Amino acid sequence: QVQLVESGGGLVQAGGSLRLSCAASGLTFSSYDMGWFRQAPGKEREFVASISRSGRSTYYADSVKGRFTISSDNAKNTVYLQMNSLKPEDTAVYYCATKSYSGGYNLPSVYRYWGQGTQVTASS
Repeated sequence: QVQLVESGGGLVQAGGSLRLSCAASGLTFSSYDMGWFRQAPGKEREFVASISRSGRSTYYADSVKGRFTISSDNAKNTVYLQMNSLKPEDTAVYYCATKSYSGGYNLPSVYRYWGQGTQVTASS
């Protein structure tokens, strides 16, 4: 059974930092590219960042580039999202997911398995 569990969310002041973790089980972690998405109330799910299975290639939404860093640790079956200089616009539930289908890395439809999400709130 595949399970992805996000953690590390919370409430911070604008300009603060958080590190999200996504622990995977029930799959061969190193076989999947991984992505982070976020969704605010009433809005569509939005791509944030992705990392290749090797960990050597990363992609970021323009809105977070330079502030967020995605990384992975295959030995721990975990992907991370370091979020610095948080803005109120970053407030959302953040989800990690496995890229299981061919297609653009920024499309939710190419990710099959999703975690339950962790809330990130950056207050102004």
